[in-house]
Amino acid sequence: MTFRHQCLASSSDKNGEMSFREKLLIIDSDLGDYDVKRIKFLCQGLVSHKKLEKSSSALDIFDHLLAEEQLSEEEPFLLAELLYLIKQNSLLRHLHCTKERVESFLPTRRRVSLFIKLLYEVSEGIDSESLKAMTFLLRDQIPNTSMTSLSLLAYLEKQALIDEDNLTLLENLIKKTVPSLMRKIEDYKREKAAQVVTPPVDKETESLHQGEKELISSSDIKQLCGALQEGSWQNEQARSNGDRAMNGAPTPVSMEMLGASANTLNSETSTKEAAVYRMDRKHRGHCIIVNNYKFSSLGERAGTHKDAECLRLVFHWLGFKVHTYDDVTKVRMEEVLQEQKSHPGHADGDCFVFCVLSHGKPGAVCSSDGALIPIREIMSHFTAQQCPGLAHKPKLFFIQACQGIKEQPFMSIETDAVNPEHMSLLPKDSIPVEADFLLGLATVPGYVSFRHQKEGSWYIQSLCNHLKKLVPRHEDILSILTAVNDDVSRRTSPSGTKKQMPQPAFTLRKKLVFPVPQGALVIE
Repeated sequence: MTFRHQCLASSSDKNGEMSFREKLLIIDSDLGDYDVKRIKFLCQGLVSHKKLEKSSSALDIFDHLLAEEQLSEEEPFLLAELLYLIKQNSLLRHLHCTKERVESFLPTRRRVSLFIKLLYEVSEGIDSESLKAMTFLLRDQIPNTSMTSLSLLAYLEKQALIDEDNLTLLENLIKKTVPSLMRKIEDYKREKAAQVVTPPVDKETESLHQGEKELISSSDIKQLCGALQEGSWQNEQARSNGDRAMNGAPTPVSMEMLGASANTLNSETSTKEAAVYRMDRKHRGHCIIVNNYKFSSLGERAGTHKDAECLRLVFHWLGFKVHTYDDVTKVRMEEVLQEQKSHPGHADGDCFVFCVLSHGKPGAVCSSDGALIPIREIMSHFTAQQCPGLAHKPKLFFIQACQGIKEQPFMSIETDAVNPEHMSLLPKDSIPVEADFLLGLATVPGYVSFRHQKEGSWYIQSLCNHLKKLVPRHEDILSILTAVNDDVSRRTSPSGTKKQMPQPAFTLRKKLVFPVPQGALVIE
């Protein structure tokens, strides 16, 4: 039974005819200014920072949650969770619910991230004297303005001084000022290690099955099936759903059975599954393709449009919003980078992809007007400090350009080299010194990459083909790039003397596994 139906079944509220928005209005009127600040803090990651900053009331936040389908009359659990966390349990009656009901659903329906919940609970335990001591210790790292415990922790998180996997600064502060709060950090670490990544609920297929026993919804069954798998849980889940559909009836699972099964989960398996980047936000993310064909002082890059189109189709298939920019000058590149680093859509996305198809030299790519742009400079626009909306999210950069000395072309094979001077820059030197970046280079430093004038480049064509082939097999991005390395390294030029070896470099902290697209790849 769903959260809403269980709550309705346990109450006979006299206001049953009241509309959902009327109930939200009543809840808003019972919340104070500090309650609103706490809800805003807890909604980080659910609503963009800009929208939260502009929200002056609970109604403003409710509006954003409703507009982004995070909250609805059919799915009110997020609001119940928020009221529960800020200890406004008396207001749960407006949702026909109780504190006990919320607690029973939290293990499988939690919406507020464990990290944000930790920061909130820590802030609640910091008194004025402890806050004063903390601001004194952090004086060189925070602005000289008055802060509450909540705003202090929000600032540290926004500046990437702390995150879900890096609590060093927070632990040092707590140990020196409020050591009693260390138990909350330890509780967080244990809960995070045991947390199981589960697929998002499919609202269209979730249904209510009633019977003599108290049953859980089909979405909860999916979560249980996913939790019990060790490895390719998505594959097993699909087969399990298919079996139930063929049998014509759901498998009855009681809440007691769910609790017993969850308690027997292998902790090692849970930890492995938890180490996967989240891929269930409002949209997959943005994919930028810079496709340079014409140059002011260099030859045209025949075949590049084939690469650009293949990338567009594949990343669109993977769920990305794809934007292609042709023949980008240095000035235009800077405009694109500025537009993308401040794009509000990143807050609701899972991932970010940036592809450059151009001429190049070690550590740099060439703009259409002949300027060399360092790869590090491109990537630096998307660090957590420069682009908070992409903090803790995977950022992938694919570069189709030579990284060294130009070779004599043979027949219809060309190279993408320019200014063939020797440089010792390694791929890792282009990666910003922080987590969650991946750089895929078409070739190792010092060498050329090859592009067919009609069929496109070896690297991009192999990348697209392997994404199409291996994403449906639930392979992670590093496994896919390893297969690309193997494929490209086996190719030779028509003369049989020229080889190419791609090279990835990364600071990813978790596995990146793209959800399998529902439809086939459509050639438009």
